[in-house]
Amino acid sequence: MRRAAPFASWIERAHWMVEVAAWLRAEAPVWSEQTSGLVCAHRRTRLMLDWLQQDKEIRRLVQATIQKTLREAGGPELFCGAGLSPKANLLGEMTRRVGRLILPGTLVPGDLSALLLAMFPQEKDERWLRSLDPVLRRRLWKLIADDGIGHGLQQQIDEALHFLVNAVVATGISPEMRQRLGPLLPLRTTPFMALRRELEKYLSLPGKDEGAMRSVRMLLAVCQAQTDKVYEHLDEYGVSVALVVEVEQLRARIARMGRLIELRATLGEDGAAQAIQDFLADRVRDHHRWATGSMIGRSFSLLARKVVERHSGQQEHHIAHDRQQYGEILRAGSVAGSMLALTVMGMFVIETTKMAGFFELLAYSGLFGTTLLGIGLLGGALAGRQSPVVAPILAARMGLLDTVEGLRGLLKDSAALLRAQAAATMGNLVVAVPVVVVIAVAVRAWGGVSLLAEGAVGDVVRSLSLFGFTPVLAVLTGLMCWLASLAAGLAGNWFVLHRLRDAVAHHPGLRMLLGPARALRLADWVAGHVSAIAGGLALAVLLGMLPALGGFFGVHLDIRHGVLSAGMLAVAASSAGAGFWQEASTWLAVAGVVASGLLNVATAFLCSLALALYAKGVRGRARKMVMRSLWRRLRAAPLAFVLPPQRRPTPQQARGPQRREIEQAEPDRPDRTGTH
Repeated sequence: MRRAAPFASWIERAHWMVEVAAWLRAEAPVWSEQTSGLVCAHRRTRLMLDWLQQDKEIRRLVQATIQKTLREAGGPELFCGAGLSPKANLLGEMTRRVGRLILPGTLVPGDLSALLLAMFPQEKDERWLRSLDPVLRRRLWKLIADDGIGHGLQQQIDEALHFLVNAVVATGISPEMRQRLGPLLPLRTTPFMALRRELEKYLSLPGKDEGAMRSVRMLLAVCQAQTDKVYEHLDEYGVSVALVVEVEQLRARIARMGRLIELRATLGEDGAAQAIQDFLADRVRDHHRWATGSMIGRSFSLLARKVVERHSGQQEHHIAHDRQQYGEILRAGSVAGSMLALTVMGMFVIETTKMAGFFELLAYSGLFGTTLLGIGLLGGALAGRQSPVVAPILAARMGLLDTVEGLRGLLKDSAALLRAQAAATMGNLVVAVPVVVVIAVAVRAWGGVSLLAEGAVGDVVRSLSLFGFTPVLAVLTGLMCWLASLAAGLAGNWFVLHRLRDAVAHHPGLRMLLGPARALRLADWVAGHVSAIAGGLALAVLLGMLPALGGFFGVHLDIRHGVLSAGMLAVAASSAGAGFWQEASTWLAVAGVVASGLLNVATAFLCSLALALYAKGVRGRARKMVMRSLWRRLRAAPLAFVLPPQRRPTPQQARGPQRREIEQAEPDRPDRTGTH
């Protein structure tokens, strides 16, 4: 307290106030229930006030320092800045937050907002501000404030309201907002312009006009409702992350205006100190909640939900509820197996050429791109590749998790999705491995050479071994399969958001070349296949980039896709001698291939499940319940996730216990057996 210096610079006085606040907030040396954080802070505050009450000279020094600092701080930043991001730019906001984590914050002369956040840098400080008892609050207010400071606070509140209403109007009448608010209205008739007129009228009136204040509050509610319409439009026509950021800023500013109007109405009354205390606590809370990424979280939550909903009507080749669907996926996997066999041969060719990293990346990406596009054109199914429809199928059940039927349906769909992956894997292997062996034997018989030299066979076997980096690389490959499905969903959202179907259908050059009818059919075809094309190209680039990226950093990274690994092992077996299958390392490689396939599917599926849970807002105990139920179902009936369901007789055909079991399993009957 003796270091207080009223005639020092504003920055020096502000740093002194930050040090005082740090001493008040400091934790007790030894924690107990009597010396918890809040209790200790209140005791220190009371001790400081009592000590200053005894030493009148030091009290006058401290009081002069604090009041002079507050009087010299001008501008509305405390009321319209704390807790609100200055710019509605997602990349700029993320860069600013990263910089704030690395570099210490600075105090700007006269900026009360920066001073408040420096004095209370942690989110838990809100509790200390809000929990001050009335006696301590009055004593603190008497120490730091007087009538001049109170009048200055009202002026700053009025300036903050003017600043906020202009920012609200600028965002509310922007073309991006008006296009999503329904029928276009003249600018002067929009509720945002009306809000500014009513607010200026309210602030110009002497005294407190209850009617004008009610009118402003009503218009604030109308403007808040307008932002809900924007979210409805985004839900229907695609999500723009940049626009979501602007809408979140707009909603926060409208809410801040309502809070400031309430605070302005209490100034000069007995509850002014309590209102200012609550307002400062709210500012500390808003700042830290904003800093934890609520804006970014809301943006990507909407984007995840839109990716989930964009493909909710498509289920081909991705789910196997019955034997017929299982057989269709098995045949689709067989079609893809021939393409995968050629891909394995292409991978060995690329390995033997020893190209530079950039050209190797192009070669791998071109090979995988050709394979995936060929599989898509032929109607094949690739094992491990997740489709954008997987998350929608899972998300459709998320709203009914509080019921037995909802959880049972989620487990049933999860089993059907994993069965589809098992069918695609078996279809791939049944064709890919024999074709690879035939090609390898034919090359050896006609050319007189093996695809792999004797030393290279051992390298392939060791690289596929279970005791190595194979599990890690398999998880990484599964993650890339899921990222490709996410890219497919984002491409569909981008296509709809920018209305590219109409752009293709009404393109003058295409209409002149193809005719209006064919141009419309082309637009429909592109709209239906843009996600699949984007997903295939994204997966090709990701898989092709993996070896080159590892070589750039000096780390051996390779693709560990279950079917491709099986094809590589088949080539090694056809190039080796008769004792190949008698080596222990061979069977470790077989175990590595099996683990690769399982980890590919499990990683991609769990990522899709996490996306569905996040998009539907499932948190906490509900999320744990889903994961626990899925694990119990997998342990109880593992074959249900691999083999097609058996054909069960109807209740009329069954007899005795079997008939009762079938009746209990019917979805329209109440559950009698209980669930996990």
